[in-house]
Amino acid sequence: MTENVQAGHVSGNVLQTGAVHGNVYFNAAPQQRLPYRSGAVPVVVDGFQPRSVPDLEALTAGGVVLSGLGGVGKTQLAADYANRTHDVELLGWVTASTRAGVINGFAELGAVVTGQPVDDEKPFLDWCATTTKRWLLVFDDLTDPADIVGLWPHTRETGRLVVTTRRNEPSLRAADRLMVDLRVFTPEESLSYLGETGEELANLLGHLPLALGQATAYVSMVPGMTYAKYVRKWRTEALDAMFPTDWTSADGRSDTVVTTWAISVAAADRLAPVGAARAVLDVISVLSPDGIPLSLLAAAAPGVDTEGGLTALRRFSLITVGGEPDPLIRAHALVQHATRAQLDDLPSLIGPLVGAFKSCWPAVERVPVFRANAIALTEHCGPHLWTTPGYALLFRVADSLGNAGQVLAAAERYREIAAEAQARLGPDHVDALAARQNAARWRGELGDSAGAARDLAALLPDLVRVLGEDHPFALLARNSLALWRGESGDVACATTILADLLVDAVRVFGPHNADTLGIRCGLAHWLGVAGDVAGAVREYTAALDDIVRVLGPDDLLALASRHNLAHWRQVAGDGPGAVAELAGLLDDQRRVLGPEHPNTLATRNNLAACLADAGDPVAAARAYADLLADQLRVLDQDHPATLITRRGLADCRGMAGDAVGAVDALFDLLADQSRVLGPDHPATLRTRGNLAMWRGKAEGAAVALAELTRLRDDVLRVLGQGHPENEDVGAYLDFWRQRLPGGGGGAGGADRVAGGVDADDAEAADCGGVDGG
Repeated sequence: MTENVQAGHVSGNVLQTGAVHGNVYFNAAPQQRLPYRSGAVPVVVDGFQPRSVPDLEALTAGGVVLSGLGGVGKTQLAADYANRTHDVELLGWVTASTRAGVINGFAELGAVVTGQPVDDEKPFLDWCATTTKRWLLVFDDLTDPADIVGLWPHTRETGRLVVTTRRNEPSLRAADRLMVDLRVFTPEESLSYLGETGEELANLLGHLPLALGQATAYVSMVPGMTYAKYVRKWRTEALDAMFPTDWTSADGRSDTVVTTWAISVAAADRLAPVGAARAVLDVISVLSPDGIPLSLLAAAAPGVDTEGGLTALRRFSLITVGGEPDPLIRAHALVQHATRAQLDDLPSLIGPLVGAFKSCWPAVERVPVFRANAIALTEHCGPHLWTTPGYALLFRVADSLGNAGQVLAAAERYREIAAEAQARLGPDHVDALAARQNAARWRGELGDSAGAARDLAALLPDLVRVLGEDHPFALLARNSLALWRGESGDVACATTILADLLVDAVRVFGPHNADTLGIRCGLAHWLGVAGDVAGAVREYTAALDDIVRVLGPDDLLALASRHNLAHWRQVAGDGPGAVAELAGLLDDQRRVLGPEHPNTLATRNNLAACLADAGDPVAAARAYADLLADQLRVLDQDHPATLITRRGLADCRGMAGDAVGAVDALFDLLADQSRVLGPDHPATLRTRGNLAMWRGKAEGAAVALAELTRLRDDVLRVLGQGHPENEDVGAYLDFWRQRLPGGGGGAGGADRVAGGVDADDAEAADCGGVDGG
């Protein structure tokens, strides 16, 4: 390398430390006078997108620090501000990547303001502290806050200072200095930048300005390329191929998102504890960009100083941290993508992560953050989950979706899991059999009880052949078969299956085993459904006594059995007894399970139903409204339990005299149930029956009869001739036939029939036997 150093302007190759923009003078004074404008201010790109951040003009009295992830547009925002600022006599732009570069920049500026040769920072800093002239200084790309210790200029009344940096450090904050955490574009800013056709691209790239700029450059470079084609190409190409390095942007930059972050990651990894930042980021890269619980991350990186690694990543704005009591760690999706592309041993992450999910996943998820992270892991590492093995997480995700009310998603996932388990593990593997069993369960929950029963009937011989007839899985399958036979309308078959199963359970488990006691509860339930309500109350009472004696009063089976016993007491006509039982149960569930547990909420639903049944629809409506507010907060607006509460609330409005209001509410509910559960789900069909009844009240018997006739045809098609739902529809039809002119009239219980408040939908749990886990 030729080193050509001379007095005056430096030409040729100069060996120096740091980066200095503009001309550098060592011995001779530059011929510069105020007003002075640095020639190093970057070009603002064509189509620069203004940002929804506070106006820098109003914030720079004591200095502004623009901090954020590489690529969010800090330099462009500062350049735009500098180019719009015309009321200053000196505008200086200094690249602050090294301390030497800052000092050299200050020396150049000092020569400008003094008219004399300057070789250090002191003259310029002295000028800033004493001048009455207006000036603006930009420190761009500050790499290490330690580099400018002692170099902060005094802004006084006339100076302004803007700093851009990836660092997020306490030392950058001061009483008279504002720290602005610059984030990605808002969706509105992205569309303004890309145009209306760019929404999918903006979402794909996480609204990151640098990525969007590089993508638009790519689209403009390649003949025939469009945003839509770019998005499709993204699915199959490597990240660096989508952000080419053989071009230079309008502002003179040729760095890509990959190189931009590689610098930050490498620097973070050098901070103590060395290596922790990269190890933690590797785990972050396969999880959700919407937030990773700190507890999960710590458990998934055994042997790594997680706190130290996160601190290092945060100092370079590669992550954000927020929330209590379990803070959420967030990284941009493209940072995760770039990190995944460099992972050498992806399968090694899966075992610790699956173990972390198992140990950290809460019993009741108020916010589905663990599920979102598990889904992200399955998307990025799906095939590896079957070889580690970590496929238990696939089961957990599907069950979580179903328990949260996304029954259709759970059923679809289990169909896929069952097929893949048979292909990868073999049809006789115990987990492949378990996947088929769970797939049948969620098929039934989706409303296809007959299909679930058929699937279980086909599964049972395979379970017996592989595991033996006394294996718990085989007994569970028989118990589930009884459930779905009964739900499909074949109550006699359900009772027979459970009676035979109880004999085997007593022999295999013993009479006081929890599974045996659960089967007794299942028998009691179907006894009631068959019409022997007094027998159901008697059998539930006896079973509950044994459950409390053997398992304790706070056992989940004991609490669920109390709930179901109260239901059958209500059906038997003992409304006050049911209310007393449910009120006591509610206190115990709040203590044992918590106020937000689904079973606690189900008990509140049945208490409201009891109030309606007792003839107090106003009080029932208040109870339903309070419950609905909590369900919308804790569960989801589309959760089946929330939909049931909405039906009870609508019916109470009608029972209180507002039939039109009930019709409007049920119309809205029916649309949501059809969307969430499907038009043929039993709950959707039941809402149609209630809607028909209230339309009859509001619009006349002929309307109700027409709606109920259509409903009867659908119930017969979906549920079959022998299903109990047919009897309910038949009772409704008889009621309105008698209300037609000349139909006889005078049928008793009209208001109660029209109410249709049904507590059956809110049963706390299936107490019918072996717990499938």
